[in-house]
Amino acid sequence: MVTGPGEVVVTRGGLAESCHRFHAVMVAADGRCIAAIGGAETPTFARSAIKPLQATAVLEDGAGDALGLEGEEIALACASHGGEPEHVAVVRRALGRAGACEDDLACGPHPPLYAPAADALAAAGLRPGRVHNSCSGKHAAMLALARHYGAPLAGYNAPDHPVQRRMAAEVCRWTGTHERDLQRAVDGCGVVTFRLPLGALARAFARWGVASGVPARVRSVVSAHPHLLAGTGRLCTAISRESRGAVLAKVGAEGVYCACVPGSGHGLAVKVLDGARRAADAAVVALLRALGAVDEGVAERLWQVAAPPLRNTRDEVVGRIEVRLPGLGERA
Repeated sequence: MVTGPGEVVVTRGGLAESCHRFHAVMVAADGRCIAAIGGAETPTFARSAIKPLQATAVLEDGAGDALGLEGEEIALACASHGGEPEHVAVVRRALGRAGACEDDLACGPHPPLYAPAADALAAAGLRPGRVHNSCSGKHAAMLALARHYGAPLAGYNAPDHPVQRRMAAEVCRWTGTHERDLQRAVDGCGVVTFRLPLGALARAFARWGVASGVPARVRSVVSAHPHLLAGTGRLCTAISRESRGAVLAKVGAEGVYCACVPGSGHGLAVKVLDGARRAADAAVVALLRALGAVDEGVAERLWQVAAPPLRNTRDEVVGRIEVRLPGLGERA
């Protein structure tokens, strides 16, 4: 049954203060809708949520094996990482294997998402570089693919470059979308991003999550290196680690989340209408719990990462986050 949008409600003193509405779809690998909250046809820019699909293309075309990209480099290609020292070291190693350098990265610099890493850079009098960009792992893998193709490294982020054409083909493959129906724009990191119905993203993760061969290899390396998928205190890492690889979830900007549950063959896609990150985190954990993708113990631990109690400057609990799932119950 299709319902209205779900809601993430922020309360203070037991009274509602803010509300974020979201759509969510869970489908099976054969296309059956398992649950729908809001509209499955909601147009959604996939943003970074589809990085695991893009990493699959890099391996399937042979760039990983030809250039010696190892598990850590592939895991980081799937990541929106925090710019922690381990993350930056893996990016630099991937660039070296591609015969590229930091200046070849098309993503711009920004401070590490992990605050202590950003503070350490500032304390050392250093400015953030392109390797600190949360998408630099994906970009390094794309440079490797360009090198493998014998294509120019410059402009690998352009829509008509062979690398970006290959990315589009991979998205179409898993979503079942014809390329003429694929809407494109520029992502925050400078490469192409794709707008699709939310249900198509859920279908892609359901199908990719049960596929053998290279997709299984990508899932395996992410499960083996959960810290590289996001980092300290981040929900993507916590989901992979706490579920012991039973769920792979990937966040995207503007309130997007996608996840696969290989054991059940289900795929999940979430879009928060106002783009709020705190709402996306809370919604995806509540949905994984309500739909039986994680058990109660795992859900409780994930909830502390996604939606801890709200505290004031006196460290007093003054509010909470609740998720309301029409037709599925609610999580307080």
